[in-house]
This record gives sequence, C-alpha cells and structure tokens, in this order.
Amino acid sequence: MTDKVGGNTVLVEFEEGIAWVSLNRPEKRNAMSPTLNKEMTEVLEALEIDDRCGVLVLTGAGDSFSAGMDLKEFFRESDRLPPEAWGQIARQAQIWQMQRLKNFPKPTIAMVNGWCFGGGFNPVVSCDIALAANEATFGLSEVNWGIIPAGNVLRSVALKMSDTNGLYYALTGDTFNGVEAAQMGLVKFAVPQAELKEKTRELAKKLLSKNRAAIRAIKHAWRKQEEMSWDASEDYLMAKLDQLRLTDPDKGRSQGMKQFLDDKTYRPGLGAYEKKE
Repeated sequence: MTDKVGGNTVLVEFEEGIAWVSLNRPEKRNAMSPTLNKEMTEVLEALEIDDRCGVLVLTGAGDSFSAGMDLKEFFRESDRLPPEAWGQIARQAQIWQMQRLKNFPKPTIAMVNGWCFGGGFNPVVSCDIALAANEATFGLSEVNWGIIPAGNVLRSVALKMSDTNGLYYALTGDTFNGVEAAQMGLVKFAVPQAELKEKTRELAKKLLSKNRAAIRAIKHAWRKQEEMSWDASEDYLMAKLDQLRLTDPDKGRSQGMKQFLDDKTYRPGLGAYEKKE
C-alpha cells in the first residue's frame, strides 16, 4: 500500500513491518526544499506511533538519494527573507534530519540508491545503518560554488570519516562512489544497484526479528552516552539495563536466559531467542 503521509514530496510504502520512505522530487534529484523538510517532519512524527512501521528505510525516488538542499528554493529564494523567517526554514531541515530521524525510536536504515550530495549526508549519518549502491555518487560540492558544507554537514562527515578522507573531499569537491563510501565508514555496506533493495529488505527483516524494547533502549542509550564520561556512562547504561528488565513487555531477558541456560535451544552469539506470544 502507498500512503502519502506528509504530502507530495514524500511517499511512504508499507511492507510487512517496513516503512519505505522516499524523498519524492526525482525531477530535482530529490533536492530538499522547505516543503519537503516540513513534510518529512510530519512523516516521522506519524510513523513513530504507526504500528505498520517496525523499521524505517529512507531512500530517494528515481535514481537519486538526494542532491542536498534545493539551491533555488532553500537558498536563493530564502535570501530575500528577513533573518527570522530564514531561521525558521533552516531549523525545519535540522528538526527532521538531526532530531526526529536521529532519535527515531525504531530502527532506521538509509538506502542510498544514487546521487547523494551536501545536505544529503545528514540523513544518511542520522540513520542507524546505511547501505549504498556501488554505483552511488557522493560529493561535498559546496567549495565549488564558494560556500562551506554548513547545516551540520561537516559535523556529520566528521562523525563517520577520518580527517584524511573528510577534509580531502570537502576541500576538493571531488566525488566518490558507494564502494569507497563503505571503505571510509560512511556506510556499512555497498552492493550492486540491482541487489540494493533486497539487501536492505533482508537487513530490515533481521532487525524486525529482534526484541523491540531492547532495540529502542540500545538506540536511546547509544545517542545519550556519546557525550558522557566513562563513569557517567557506566552508571547510565546499568540504569538503562535495569529499566529494560521492568519495561520490556516480551520479557526478553528471562526468555533468552531460559532458552540458553535451561532449554539449550539457542546460542546468543549465533542468533536471537525465540519470541513467545
């Protein structure tokens, strides 16, 4: 089923627990306009509480992931606005990319199916896991037209890529492909274009098979502990572990330990325990 949750610039298709979310401006290489940014915020808010979404896959319609921010609608037309109005438009992009998506309570996968430039890096990095087609093209082209990769794009790149690689591509504006993106740690896997959607589907199904409460707790804990000291992190993570034992409706810890220690039906390092209805 296809459901236009946010509007015409974002499409959502549901498939057995997977929400395939597509940036839908293929004629503009899915460049992100103020309208698209607003609709993506609405989509993410809706999917947080939609039971049809167990895993969110973010991709682009057509042969591109995203060419970044729309130069005409996001920059040139916004230059005519007063600073307050421009600030609202800029914040809308950050709200869905760096807040809603990064802190989405369910697993998220970026499926980079093609062209990914500039602002397109932010949602890739904000997703929990990213895959790319070997043939995808990545680039930080801002230097080629006299600006810097702003809006936290440089910060996103620095989180995933070394100074050696990140600075090279930011300073030269050169492009790189999906295979190179995987080698540099920007994405986890790169596969041939023809295999990308099936590989993504397999990963999504693997995530769907895991304990939902544990997945949510791991995601939340990962984001929060990044800025903590080692001692604070240890206290926080132990508290999260105790919280999970009390709030997990599936009682995964008890089920897993029983099946491993008593029933001898599974081994934690080789798969997941069997969920009991």
